[in-house]
Amino acid sequence: MWWLDLDVEHKEWLREHLRAEELPMSVIQGIAEAGGPHTDSPDGGLTEADWEFIETQSEFVD
Repeated sequence: MWWLDLDVEHKEWLREHLRAEELPMSVIQGIAEAGGPHTDSPDGGLTEADWEFIETQSEFVD
């Protein structure tokens, strides 16, 4: 999963802004570079399953 390759800074932003409707361009680019969704959509193309993982399965100690 792309989450493992995402920068800690971007992981922290996603955790702090859980289910954000709009992601900063730097986070969208980080997700794409890590192998996640590639999109120009303001929500970064994250699915409900992605948000569920971030909320329940991602570890705070990366």
